[in-house]
Amino acid sequence: MEEANEEAEHKGWCDTELSTNEQTRKEKTAAVETLHAEIDQLQASIVKLTDEITDLTEAVAALDAAMAKATTIRTEEKATNEVTIKDSQEAQTAVAQALTVLKEFYAKAGDATALLQQPEIFDSPYKGMQSENGGVVGMLEVIESDFARLEADTKAAEATAQKEYDTFMTDSKVDKEAKSTDIEHKTAKKQDEEQALTVKESDLEGTQKELDAALAYFDKLKPSCVEAGVSYEDRVARREAEIQSLKEALSILNGEDLA
Repeated sequence: MEEANEEAEHKGWCDTELSTNEQTRKEKTAAVETLHAEIDQLQASIVKLTDEITDLTEAVAALDAAMAKATTIRTEEKATNEVTIKDSQEAQTAVAQALTVLKEFYAKAGDATALLQQPEIFDSPYKGMQSENGGVVGMLEVIESDFARLEADTKAAEATAQKEYDTFMTDSKVDKEAKSTDIEHKTAKKQDEEQALTVKESDLEGTQKELDAALAYFDKLKPSCVEAGVSYEDRVARREAEIQSLKEALSILNGEDLA
């Protein structure tokens, strides 16, 4: 009876410990699996964010280089156009002055010739150097027109180039600002996730130790609570049979009639 009571108490203790240990192992195993999944997700996200930040940083650097190159080209082009416009304006002024002088000269020459006595060898009145006059003046007028057209074309080209440059710079600055903001957001997110990863790894280490302790305790429970060889029910049945046999033997010894 003492043996039965002791074993009953041990059975109750085993049932409680095994149940508690099983619940602990299940909870810690689930927690470890969840932490592994969360850590994998954070690591993958951090790698992705790192790649995205690298790409954005390279894109910003490319924009800076493109804007710097465009500014250099625009500055040189503007300087060249300004020289061309100035030269064409000065040339037009010089040609206009030459035309004025030439026209005045031919006008005076024509008047002076008209006052002279016409030689007898001429069948018609002498008009001066009209053909030469028209040829030189016409050529200078064409040159003046060419310089005017060069000035107009250069000014138009300069205005178009400046407009294209301004549009490019505005678009590039907007794009750079957007990418820079994106870099800031992704960098902050990466830092948060790296901090979260550190916490999760620490939690995993602690939870894994708790799971290992629960598994070790389960191994200690096995010999007396799980691997006893004969089930508790079989031992109870055998003990009851032995007690009954002992009762019968005692009755015989006491001279009692078993019937």
